[in-house]
Amino acid sequence: MHINRRAALTGGAALALASSKRGRAQARPTIRLGALVDMSGEYSANTGPNAVVCARQAVTEFNASSHGFDVELIQADHQNKPDIGASIARQWCDQGIDAIVAVPTSSVALAVAEVAKEKNKVMLGSESSTAALTDTQCSPNTVIWSLDTYSLAYALGTAVVKRGGMSWFFVAADYAFGHGISELASDIVKKAGGSVKGTIFHPFPGTTDFSSYLQTAQASGAQVLCLANGGTDTQNCIKQAHEFGLTETMTIAPLIAVIGDIHSLGDLGAGLDVVSSFYWDFNDRSRAFARRVLPNMVDHAYPNWFFASTYSLTLHYLKTVAAMGASEAKKSGRDTVARMKGIPTDDDAFGQGRIRADGRGEFPAYLFRTKAPSKPGGWDLYEHLETIPASEALHPLNPKCVFPITT
Repeated sequence: MHINRRAALTGGAALALASSKRGRAQARPTIRLGALVDMSGEYSANTGPNAVVCARQAVTEFNASSHGFDVELIQADHQNKPDIGASIARQWCDQGIDAIVAVPTSSVALAVAEVAKEKNKVMLGSESSTAALTDTQCSPNTVIWSLDTYSLAYALGTAVVKRGGMSWFFVAADYAFGHGISELASDIVKKAGGSVKGTIFHPFPGTTDFSSYLQTAQASGAQVLCLANGGTDTQNCIKQAHEFGLTETMTIAPLIAVIGDIHSLGDLGAGLDVVSSFYWDFNDRSRAFARRVLPNMVDHAYPNWFFASTYSLTLHYLKTVAAMGASEAKKSGRDTVARMKGIPTDDDAFGQGRIRADGRGEFPAYLFRTKAPSKPGGWDLYEHLETIPASEALHPLNPKCVFPITT
């Protein structure tokens, strides 16, 4: 489904007007959530409609008990464009949205975080993976869940070097995410004792032919081809690398491949080392979450860590609102985020955890090796290799980002 900028903004305004009319007719306050995602672009399969499904699952489960307030959820497509994302976020905030959830694509997330800070709303970055959001561009209004560029780079870089992948070449998307994660991974590889032969950036979005970038990587003589992109870009790189015979001389290490990518790649997706903070078949609680959400998932996709993060962070936010009282939570996004940090997290997707002073969720990272499913088209695609504790997987706490925690 494609939602253009005008339709998204107009739809948001219409809903806000309808919501205000309902509000005058009832005493119960309403918490309004806006899911801002990629509904039609390169990341839509991994971060789009099914993120909305998982946010709605959290709302449904929360609403199963009475909390004295109502919850509304709307959605819009930011089209991977920071100006569109910021414009939608600004209009949503002006019309009464209390929290914006998901927000994939680092450049969009950074722009939306600034709007949330300016408007004193809550940014629930369940699909925002740039570490800058809790470091160089941190905000008291922002919470980031599960994995970010630092944890992805650290977990993959140290593991692959430890297994003998000493020389690396990076093919990266030419925007904030690609630059940030390739720089982080390069530093981590070097600190682990490896070397970097080079980095090349491809335009984002819109690239489908990666042949020249892959040939440059192959010519470098590096042992490891590291992909610092995502979604269909990562899938196309892996497919074309096999076509060119690159896999005969290089190991492919995708920094942000999720289970949907591996499923789409079929046999070509086996044998990769990938990092995730969630796997649907990891334990009894993760399987229970998957069973509840699967009937509503678009294209029968199994939840990845982006979707699980959206569910988990949305649920924790609503639990915090219930603890504060909806009317109090609506007064200040900063105060709500401070309270979110003071309440331990616990849900079926991630188990127990907490939020650090800078807004970063504290959860371990897991290294998996991808495998062929037990039956054609199956989703049992990961073998657990290693657990990286949160104390290692999270970037060091920036003293400038030590924001209040309210218990």
